Order: sequence, then structure tokens, then C-alpha cells
Amino acid sequence: MIGGSLGNLVEWYDWFVYASFAIYFADSFFPGDNPTTQLMNTAGIFAVGFLMRPVGGWILGRAADRHGRKSALTLTVTMMSVAALLIAVAPTYGQAGYFGALVLLLARLLQGMSIGGEYAASATYLTEASARNRRGLGSSFQYVSMTCGQLLGLGILITMQHTLTTNQLESWGWRIPFVLGALFAVVVFWLRRRLQETDAFREEAAAGEDGHDDSTRGTLRALWQYRRQAGLVMALTLGGTVAYYTYTTYLTKYLVGSAGMEKTTATLVSFTALTVFAVLQPFAGMLSDRIGRRPLLITFAVGCTVGTYPIMTALGSASSYWSALGLSLLALVIITGYTSINAAVKAELFPTRVRALGVALPYAVANALFGGTAEYVALWFKNSGHETMFFWYVSGCALISLVTYVLMPDTRDAALSRAEADADADRGDSAAAPAEAVR
Repeated sequence: MIGGSLGNLVEWYDWFVYASFAIYFADSFFPGDNPTTQLMNTAGIFAVGFLMRPVGGWILGRAADRHGRKSALTLTVTMMSVAALLIAVAPTYGQAGYFGALVLLLARLLQGMSIGGEYAASATYLTEASARNRRGLGSSFQYVSMTCGQLLGLGILITMQHTLTTNQLESWGWRIPFVLGALFAVVVFWLRRRLQETDAFREEAAAGEDGHDDSTRGTLRALWQYRRQAGLVMALTLGGTVAYYTYTTYLTKYLVGSAGMEKTTATLVSFTALTVFAVLQPFAGMLSDRIGRRPLLITFAVGCTVGTYPIMTALGSASSYWSALGLSLLALVIITGYTSINAAVKAELFPTRVRALGVALPYAVANALFGGTAEYVALWFKNSGHETMFFWYVSGCALISLVTYVLMPDTRDAALSRAEADADADRGDSAAAPAEAVR
């Protein structure tokens, strides 16, 4: 669990540090006098990275289902290390014109592929590696590690803001976190090479060696048999991913650009709020192990549908650190109902032979369409003079997910392996383990 989480931390550090430092390197790649336009260009490249997530989800999800969760996790961190190095050495517009922006784009495409496979491999690994009555707790560490990766990036940013001048940050300082990200990834590569494979995958692989047909394992043809579950993953992801990226990657820019807050203060607000957010995840995961997944998901969707407009409006006029922090914490507490358990819910929808791909591909598509574009959509509305329309957009996405949560079954008691299904059969617990969950 620690190995899987630390690897995930570094992966998401590399992914989020781009957004955290964009306010300092935007004008290095895109000249002009309009800061919002420069940020839109960097946000556009951030969104393009999401377009590769379905590709990475397909390729690496298939690899995780056919060759193991461990091998896929090792491959994703290697790709992320190379991408971080590319960004660190990318030439600026003054040095090579738009070639630097092209390097930035290529690096984000590679990061998109990597993170598309990382989410599924880590979600599947953490869920399968947990005891059956602790899967909510185990899977919650995915967002603990994701958030800690973002906190690491923000912590480095805060340190650099207090040790370097703004000119130094904008000229060369922004490259430092990407160099560090590549070095962190080397350590994680060594760590992931020593991970243990999950029992569920070893059981599935052993069945193939015993003569069972596993030719379709991890394929799109196998996933098509579970297209309803794949549709559920997209629908339940929609509201959560838009809300998550609104209150994490976009929050600092919103506080600076709309509330008029100093960059250092806005960064500190995000850092403090995300620290509390990370601490909340395991508690919400444990709660879901006791009462089920749906109550938390429904609470999130209702809170996000009703609360986004007033929270974002109040944040736009927040004049102090404490008022902005209180509102940010309120939003992140609501989002915890989704983030703490969504990995477990998605993994619990699919059988072992297609679990990683089933989590990866539909989730990556939903993120490419909605999560990755959330920041760009927000800036587009702001630039067009209709910023509040974005708040309704977030609420509408949450409402669609709310309908999904109300209609879908609770997945807490699903059997993820043949051993769990056999245990259910011995107890005569027919409701706990649908047969398709373990075939």
C-alpha cells in the first residue's frame, strides 16, 4: 500500500506542478500583454494532455490486465520521468520561438499517456491489495497520494516564492520543480520494481496457465461485454472530475485573477486547504466501508449541485486568507464524498480480467472531455465577460452525476476475486457477489 501510494504521489506531483507553476512560465512560451490569454494558452496545453489519457488508459490498462498491475505501474513512472525532463529543458519563446511551446506540448502528451494508465493501475492495485472490508479505506489513499503530490508541488512553490524574486521565478526558477520531479521518479521506479503483485491478478493469471481461455483479457472486446459499467464510470466521473479540478488546479488562478489576491496568499490558501483535504480522505473511505458507497456519492453531488454557485461567488470576493480558506475547505469537504471512494467504486464494477482497462478507458475519456477542460472553460467564460456561467456549468455536471448515483447499485459488497466469491457461496450470501464480478 505504501509503495503504490508513494509512486502515485510522484506521478501526480509531476502532473499538477505544471498547473501550479503556469502563472510563472506562461509568458516564457506565449508572448503578449494579456495575462489571461497567456494562461489560456498554457491551460490549453494542460487540457491537451488529457486527450492522451484515453490512449494511455487503453494501452496501459490492457498491459495491467494482461501482464500485471506491477509492470504497468513501473512503466507509467518511467514515462512521467521523461516528460518532466522535457519540460525542464524546453527552450523559451525568446530562445527558439514557438518550438519551446511544441516541446511543452509533446511533454504534456507523454504525461497524459502516463497518467491515463497510472490512475487505473493504482486504483486497481490499491483496491485489490486491500482487505475486503477495508477497500474504501485502501482506495482512499489514491487521492491522499494525489493530493500529497500536489501539496509537494505547492510546498516547493511556496519555498521558492520566499527565496527567489518574481523575476528569478519567471526566468529560470520554474524549471527546478520539473528537474526534481524527474529525480523523484527514478526513486519510485526502484521502489515499484519491488512491489508485490495482487492476489486477484495472480489468481487470474494462474487460471490462464491452467488452460482457461484468457485471450480476451484486457481487450476492448472483453470490455464491450461490460459497456453498461463503462457508461456508469463515465457518468459518475463527470461531476467529480469537474469539481475536483475547479477547486484544486484552478483555485489559485481564480483567487489571483478574480478575487485580486496576491499570488503568495492564494498559494498558501490552496496548500492549507489541500492538507486538510488529504487528511479527510481515509476517514471518508472508512465511513463508506461501514455505510456503503452511494450515500457519500449522493451527498457530494447534492452539495456540489446546490453549493457551487454561492461558494464560487463568495470566493470571487474573498478579501482575506481566512475567508478564502474557509470557503475552499467547505468545497473540498463536499468533494471528499467523491474523491475518497471513486477508485473503489470503479474497480468494484468490473471483473479481474478487464478491471484495469474498465477503470482506465471510460474514466480517461470523461477526464479528457470534462476534467482537463475545466480550467480552460473557466478562463474562457472569464475572458468573455460571463464568469458566473462557469459556476452553473459545474453544478450541471454534478447534477448529471447525481442522477447516476441515485440509480446505480452500491458496490461495497462486490467480490473482486474467485476466493471472495467462493467465501460468499459458502456463507450463502448470494447478494454480495454477482457472478460477473469474478469471471
